Amino acid sequence: MITVTNSPRFLISQTAFIGDVILATALLEQLHQAQPDAVLDVLVRKGNESLLANHPFVNEVLIWDKKGAKYRSLWTLLQTIRSRKYDAVLNLQRFGTTGLLTAFSGAKTTVGFTKNPFSRFFTHRIEHRIEPGIHEIQRNAELLKPLNLASPIVRLTRPKLYPSVADYNAVRIYQNKPYICIAPTSVWFTKQYPSERWIELIQKLPGSTVIYLLGAPADAQACNAMIARAGLAPGSVINLAGRLSLLQSAALQAGAAMNYVNDSAPLHLCSAMNAPTTAVFCSTVPEFGFGPLADQSRVVQTTEELDCKPCNLHGKSACPLGHFRCAWGISVDEMAHFQ
Repeated sequence: MITVTNSPRFLISQTAFIGDVILATALLEQLHQAQPDAVLDVLVRKGNESLLANHPFVNEVLIWDKKGAKYRSLWTLLQTIRSRKYDAVLNLQRFGTTGLLTAFSGAKTTVGFTKNPFSRFFTHRIEHRIEPGIHEIQRNAELLKPLNLASPIVRLTRPKLYPSVADYNAVRIYQNKPYICIAPTSVWFTKQYPSERWIELIQKLPGSTVIYLLGAPADAQACNAMIARAGLAPGSVINLAGRLSLLQSAALQAGAAMNYVNDSAPLHLCSAMNAPTTAVFCSTVPEFGFGPLADQSRVVQTTEELDCKPCNLHGKSACPLGHFRCAWGISVDEMAHFQ
């Protein structure tokens, strides 16, 4: 939908991964609260647009086909953005391509982080600080300061998603008895609790609950292998990886007795739905600013002091030292006792 209005029009640009887009929805909540008449558009990479379906504050979702016709899509996007005549473009990313879009957007106000290589061409540059006690949502909220909004911004506003009635109906068949959700995989090996330990956890969880394994289609095989090795009665553990959309997964998580997640996108789905969360941090740490935000949430990580933890901000494809003690040192018993 393209709205023609005299109200201020803002574009929020976040073309990174699923979790980043989820966290960016906090800005939508903050902007709407501070200026309810504002027209809010969002730019995401192709594949992430479904997260914003049904969102009551989003006017238009612009899509960058980053993996397909990357540069042709970029040129088309630039023309579209310039035609919208935005009052402000807020660029949450620190990479050059979206920096170019922001710099040449034609917007009256362009705001982004100093780490973006094209930030020198923005009207306002904000420092991106990774410090203990500062959540990514708070870092993003700093981009709102140059807008001089009339109402104050609550800097740690929780992100929020809006599954449809159809999304909730789609998962109702899985909610006939108490259940627990586990999202056992991650794109990064060092962010992922070992499958052997997930199996131990599955075996320790109350037999009165059903366990649902969540993930993308590519995770289905790994989840099936965990179920086979857990050796529980048929129907005790059900593989839903690849069978639910992102918003359907969020709707299911919202009703769970507990959600077990790595430091990855399912964690942020839980935050957006205020769903009970046990967040497992292996090589990374919540002090980076990506910890859980649900009212009922906890972080579980090794109690061993490791000089190598954290090894980097985003995770690695393998443990650089070969021992992966940041993961193996996490207690399954501590994980299992969430009540």
